[in-house]
Amino acid sequence: MNPKTLLPLLIILTMPTLLPADEPLDSANAYIRRGAEHFFANRIAESIADFDKAAELDPKIAPELWQRGISYYYAGEFKKGREQFESHKTVNPHDVENPAWHLLCTARQLDSLDKAREFLIKVDTSEDTREPMKEIYALYAGTGTPDSVLKRAEEEGTNSAKMYAHLYVALYYEVTKDEPQAKAHMLQAAAVKLARPSYMQEVARVHILQRKWNEEKK
Repeated sequence: MNPKTLLPLLIILTMPTLLPADEPLDSANAYIRRGAEHFFANRIAESIADFDKAAELDPKIAPELWQRGISYYYAGEFKKGREQFESHKTVNPHDVENPAWHLLCTARQLDSLDKAREFLIKVDTSEDTREPMKEIYALYAGTGTPDSVLKRAEEEGTNSAKMYAHLYVALYYEVTKDEPQAKAHMLQAAAVKLARPSYMQEVARVHILQRKWNEEKK
């Protein structure tokens, strides 16, 4: 997600960090951070429990918890994921990743990408200047192609753009039931060398573990 539009509390989640020894586990901040750690370790149910506790302790941050929406996706709780991303739009209206995840949850819930597109969250892609977010949105809206996403990332030339491109192309291929392409691009997203840790690259790595794509076939 776009760190420029998140509360400072949540910016820390762009990298996996351990809780300070003196931070009590009775603050929303602490539960969010531990929830992220659980997610990075592929403990999906535990991550949801901690994000839920954070929202219980500080209800006003509930719409901010896009991390919980992603955990819902991997838990197969697609309706809850969809609702989380709908809520997140109220506090982060220009982030392209939010409608992408909302569409993924909706497509899995309805078992139809075409039907899910009827509920696509509208955003002004000019407000999200990260590359290749405009092309990713077009792909998910049905007006773009995986090749256009990958081409734009190559033109941009940054490893961050390449990671995002491969991640969202992989997720798109999975929802269209093209597992070989989904696997190939997710592995590439996880392997990109970034200057600093990224929550979304951790998503790629967790996805690989969830699908057992890290296990070589005998």
